[in-house]
Amino acid sequence: MWLYWLLFVLVSWSVLTHMRQVHVSVSESSWKPATLGQGWFWLLFTVIGFRHEVGGDWVNYLEHIEIAAQQDFSEVAFGPDPAYHILNWFAAHYFGGIYLVNLICGAVFAWGLVVFCRNLPRPWLALLVAVPYLITVVAMGYSRQGVAIGLAMLGLVALLNGRIAAFVLWIAFAALFHKSAVVLMPLAVFSGSKHRFITLSGIFFSTALLFVLLLQESAEALIQNYIDAEMESSGAAIRIAMNALPAVVFLIWRKRYAMTERLCSFWTWVSFGALVFVGLLLVSPSSTAVDRVALYWIPLQLVVWSHFPDVMGRPGQRNSFWVVAVVAYSAAVLFVWLFFATHAYAWLPYQFYPWVWLWS
Repeated sequence: MWLYWLLFVLVSWSVLTHMRQVHVSVSESSWKPATLGQGWFWLLFTVIGFRHEVGGDWVNYLEHIEIAAQQDFSEVAFGPDPAYHILNWFAAHYFGGIYLVNLICGAVFAWGLVVFCRNLPRPWLALLVAVPYLITVVAMGYSRQGVAIGLAMLGLVALLNGRIAAFVLWIAFAALFHKSAVVLMPLAVFSGSKHRFITLSGIFFSTALLFVLLLQESAEALIQNYIDAEMESSGAAIRIAMNALPAVVFLIWRKRYAMTERLCSFWTWVSFGALVFVGLLLVSPSSTAVDRVALYWIPLQLVVWSHFPDVMGRPGQRNSFWVVAVVAYSAAVLFVWLFFATHAYAWLPYQFYPWVWLWS
């Protein structure tokens, strides 16, 4: 597990040496060096992409490659999650196998995460908050949802910059990797657009279109596999609580957050959504279904905790105590997951494919 702790320590060092706020606003189409350098993009890309036998679904992803090797292109192009399965088809028929798939998924995820963090007042702190679960568990364990969340974060950056059409396109692209990303589409309604009726109409049409194209045929299977089968995820309550806690923090102290009224309103609605998942977990017959959708609310954690030192401390100052408090909280999350999570064994030890190949 040394790799996970090494990654955490490296980001922590950057946090502790970049104590003050920064004010960066960039396009979601750019990831070039600013507050977070290219080096972190390439590090995440390498660690996520070249992992070997890491993650609870590793065997399932190998099966995707094997199935793709026996399929025609038309079968994958017009099937469920077409972008992901086209990628598998190419890797199976030409070169790269599962490692090419993971490298591309890792690149997209890292791009989305770095850009999203760069749009926050303490980007290093936001990146650190992402390490224990979003990077370690989601990106390294759930490839399809990892890439979908990376694309969704690019969409959120576009949305918060007032580019609703770009947000819709990013979410549509994310849904081509994992259809569940469609649940984020209605968030555009809360973006504070002056043309509320046009926005509402456009989002309704876009959501309906994506449902027909991506979800309609598989909706019955999803209900059968998750709801009717009453599939359960161990630790779902803890993961949903990790979204609910920053949601409560934001709702209590939102007037202290250095945001425009439009952004504050948007994250207020997102926070209410995070709390709704608590209720859904209590009444849903499948904690897995709730858990998987709640993953798309993880960016709320990055937003709330990256602002937190300046909310509780003095705006514009180092606020070292509160920075260290967030670092300690993130360290505790990583510690608990690595040592007590039911399926943590599937991530341990971390194996780096080039190294494994060299010594095999």
